[in-house]
Amino acid sequence: MFRLWVREFKETHMIKDIVIEDESEDTRTHKIMNGLEKACREFDLPVPIWLEDNIDSFKKTSKARFRQGSFIEEIPFDYLEILVIEEDPTY
Repeated sequence: MFRLWVREFKETHMIKDIVIEDESEDTRTHKIMNGLEKACREFDLPVPIWLEDNIDSFKKTSKARFRQGSFIEEIPFDYLEILVIEEDPTY
């Protein structure tokens, strides 16, 4: 089981969250991208652009924060955070 926790924050408060589960045989990268896309659809948001800072942070901690600079449109919150909370034992 792979689970990705996606949360919106404004002024240090979590305002929305969702956990996306994926039991497919996809790669970890595909599970992350698909989970992020599903969460953005659920939140009615554009999918953020992965900047170098996001990639570096995610490689180290399995967590990334997407701020306004990662979105083309204006966002009504401070940042969107993704966090892998459960991974298949093969990773």
